[in-house]
Amino acid sequence: MGEGRPDTARVAVVTGGGSGMGRAICRRLAAAGHAVAVLDIDADATERVAKEVEADGGRAIPVPVDVSDRAAVDAAMDEARGAFGPVGILVTSAGIEGFVSFLDISVEAWERMLAVNLTGTFHCVQSVVPDMIDAGWGRIVTISSSSAQSGTKRMSHYVASKGGVIAFTKALALDLASKGITVNTIPPGAIDTPMMRRPVESGAMASMDQVVALAPLGRLGTPEDIAAACAFLCSEEAGYITGQQINVNGAWYL
Repeated sequence: MGEGRPDTARVAVVTGGGSGMGRAICRRLAAAGHAVAVLDIDADATERVAKEVEADGGRAIPVPVDVSDRAAVDAAMDEARGAFGPVGILVTSAGIEGFVSFLDISVEAWERMLAVNLTGTFHCVQSVVPDMIDAGWGRIVTISSSSAQSGTKRMSHYVASKGGVIAFTKALALDLASKGITVNTIPPGAIDTPMMRRPVESGAMASMDQVVALAPLGRLGTPEDIAAACAFLCSEEAGYITGQQINVNGAWYL
């Protein structure tokens, strides 16, 4: 499912596309025939991923952007449209994390977490939905977190932001159902990405070996595991799936 060339090639925008899950999603959607705008706050990373896509025979452009900045988001979406046409697929993978005891979370840290993870998702969706309404077709996939389903110590600001993404997705699916637009969320479990390795290396969370020892499948998830599920949700075949949490977590949380 989701393999091969689609019936209609679309324009896909992937935020957080410069590394980890976002990078894998960019490459998977491009392999399915879609033109991809690689959005990330790291300009060099967007360039690298766009070049990888092109080396594989796909079409991509790098678009550096901070998703918490609405004017910048609107400009980024206009750049994608200018290069490829109206946006038909949006995947919101941009996000930040942090491990801080609740009483030590500053107001600034709380606001930044929500600005990127939750409000950034809102900005990107609202900026592209008119394209999808005009086309009578659209696919939106938000990347949330299994932490929002289970709770995680010392991450109350992160968990709150990702819980908001899940709730936002469910409400948005109802708002857009009559427009031919599906909206789903993938809450990843323990996925081996640079974002996960940073707190491991800093000592903020357990070692990779300790995490793997707890994994029901005996391994961490890969960015490609997330990309495969995302590609299906963005396909024609997934047209009757909307408002859902598609748990890609290796049975961490059932």
